[in-house]
Amino acid sequence: MNQSIQFPDRETWDEARQAVCFPALVGGMQLTCAIRGATLAARYGNVDEPLALFRTRRWDLEEEAEQRIQDQEEDESGWLWLS
Repeated sequence: MNQSIQFPDRETWDEARQAVCFPALVGGMQLTCAIRGATLAARYGNVDEPLALFRTRRWDLEEEAEQRIQDQEEDESGWLWLS
């Protein structure tokens, strides 16, 4: 893992966005990463608890987010969405 990108264990469910949001620390700056509950269900099977599903797949999702951060794929508001 790139030492300049860290993922603290502080994921939350955002009801308004219907997404699991999780922070990434990139060179000391915080970036918000997110994945919609529907995307998690499509990838890994439907589940009643998106946070629990995120936690079981954390390493894979963080690895994907790390690659997208390195590729500078943030949206116009500075969020990184996994699709």
